[in-house]
Amino acid sequence: MKLRPVLLAVFCALGLTACVPATPPSGLHKQVDLARYSGRWYIIANIPYFAERGNVASWFDVTINGDRGIDRYVARERDFAGKEFTFDMKFYVVPGTGNAYWRETPLWPIYLSYLIHYVDADYRTALVGYPGGSYGWIMARTPELPEVEYQALLARFGALGYDTTSFRKVPQTPGQIGKPGFQ
Repeated sequence: MKLRPVLLAVFCALGLTACVPATPPSGLHKQVDLARYSGRWYIIANIPYFAERGNVASWFDVTINGDRGIDRYVARERDFAGKEFTFDMKFYVVPGTGNAYWRETPLWPIYLSYLIHYVDADYRTALVGYPGGSYGWIMARTPELPEVEYQALLARFGALGYDTTSFRKVPQTPGQIGKPGFQ
């Protein structure tokens, strides 16, 4: 028997088990209506990380079938004239979390957490985060938000313990590139 495949299987089993906490993370939205949450969400601001840093015109398209789905990320790199690219992540909803805690995978056996902290009553704006507050996204159904609404959403993230100074707006129109507060 070869040891390498056995070790890989054990590592994957342990890793996947350890990735889902016994109790849901705190600060989740009480109940998310998956049918209403489906569709396009523009990324108004995020805590930039390597895969999204410098992207413009970015958005997510969420497709849900039961308690599983695909979260498609769409963006252009640095320039609105550039070619659009996409990246898909499959996900499942963690049971007992009001549909607010998802496990996404870009490639099995890697799973990432998707925490829906807030969705407004009309499903026009949402806050999505990651355990520990290292990543966060302010999302909306439209590519732009009034500044007052943006600041109120940012304050909600602050109340959850996120470092609001880490957030940068994502340019959704060419005129936003290079403006203060934008990536």
